Order: sequence, then structure tokens, then C-alpha cells
Amino acid sequence: MYKYKVIIIGPSAVGKTSLLYRFVKNEFQLEYKLTLGANFLSKTLEIKPKKAVYLQIWDIGGQERFKILHKNFYEGANGALLVFDLSRESTFKKMRTWLFEMYLIMGTKIPFILVGNKVDLFPEIGKIVNRNAAEWFAKQENASYIETSAKTGDNIEEAFLELVNQMIKD
Repeated sequence: MYKYKVIIIGPSAVGKTSLLYRFVKNEFQLEYKLTLGANFLSKTLEIKPKKAVYLQIWDIGGQERFKILHKNFYEGANGALLVFDLSRESTFKKMRTWLFEMYLIMGTKIPFILVGNKVDLFPEIGKIVNRNAAEWFAKQENASYIETSAKTGDNIEEAFLELVNQMIKD
């Protein structure tokens, strides 16, 4: 059985905790809860018949005051979901900073998936972050880009499976 540590990182209130709970427990809570430092859950996936992957998934708080703790939380990570909110362009603009910080702390590059979350908001507010810009960013960093909704569950499993496939390759 493969065993991997995955970190979910990005600015505050982009839906990192919601992604984690939708993936592991198939739950979604409407009220926002601040992640204090980090939170983690685990899940085992069967990726092929008789081949399983155990994921320990760390949801890292996005507030500036927790940055000092990131080194401890990132340690030993094999892959990452780098998450922004599709309805808030300011969160997308911070992706390069989050990626740079991760590589600096880790001392190496690890596979990551760029995740544009909250795709379910489009009918209400219209799309704010341009898909082409997000795809270009991911391509420049040799990563994949996936749009998700923790609320509806759209593409959550696909994002984690894509990351698992990238980690197995490395």
C-alpha cells in the first residue's frame, strides 16, 4: 500500500476545509469555520484492483498569523492541493506566493494540483477568475488545473486522484 502525506494550502476562506470534509466524509457545512493552525484527516483509496493508497491529508490554515507554523505542517508532504476561490481574484493572485513558500520550506518541488474552488457560485455571481489564466499558471509549473465545488462535490475526487497519480509517477 502506498502511503502519502498531502497538504491543502491557499489563502483564507477559499474552501480548503470544505474540500477535505467533502472528500473524506462526503459532508459540507454552510457556516465558515476558521482553521486554527492545521487539521487533518485520512482516507484510503483503491486506485486499481487490489492496489490501495493511504492519504493523510493536512488542511493548513491560510491566515498570515499561522505562516510561522507552516514549516512544521509541510514537513514530509508528498503532494499538495493549491486552492483558490474562483469568485475572488485576489486569492488567485496569491497562488505564486503560496507555491514559492511551499518550495522554499520543503527545499524541493513536490507534485501539486491547482484547484479553483467554488465553481457552484457561477450562476449567481459569474466567473471572476479566468480559466485560461489558471490553466496557464498550472502549465508553467508543470501541474494540472481542476475546478471544484466542495458544496456539490464536483471534481473533488478527481482532484485527489490526479494528485495521487502525479505522486506515484515521481
